[in-house]
Amino acid sequence: MAYGLLLIRAVFGLSLAAHGGQKLFGWFGGSGPSGTAAILSSLRYRAPLLMAFVAALSEVAGGVLFTVGLATPFAALLMAVVMINAIATVHWAKGFWGFQGGYEYNLEILTVALGVAATGPGRFSLDALIGWDGLSGLQWGVAVAVTAAAVSVLALTIGRTPQTTVQEVLGAEPRVPHASA
Repeated sequence: MAYGLLLIRAVFGLSLAAHGGQKLFGWFGGSGPSGTAAILSSLRYRAPLLMAFVAALSEVAGGVLFTVGLATPFAALLMAVVMINAIATVHWAKGFWGFQGGYEYNLEILTVALGVAATGPGRFSLDALIGWDGLSGLQWGVAVAVTAAAVSVLALTIGRTPQTTVQEVLGAEPRVPHASA
């Protein structure tokens, strides 16, 4: 089991850290902080540049910590918050399948983060090396899930400007009354 957890942590952690590197440094063809801020602005986040740094640092730090298995529940929390926000603001409306821009891949990252928080990072981790391997179990998985949901609700409500019209809230086109003769 330890080898499997190491593989899972390495693949998901490094992938997310690289994704954060795109946002934070413009690496791997990414848009960097200003491009990420523009995207977050279009998603109605308040202080989009600050949110770009928060999202990017969460992905880089969460991914690196997850990979090496250090403070694993915290790493999982960082990953989970970013994924919940991505699902809610970008991917949910596009359905499940990733090839259509849906939330499939984000849900997989979220599930892996919560699963590893619940099972622990395994013996090939810095948590195990320094004696923090007790930071796992169902209670840790649930705590990470509940905390990530709460932080995400705050980011998605207080952290964003409200919809401007009823039509935008409902996702409907405005109705124009017919002119009577």
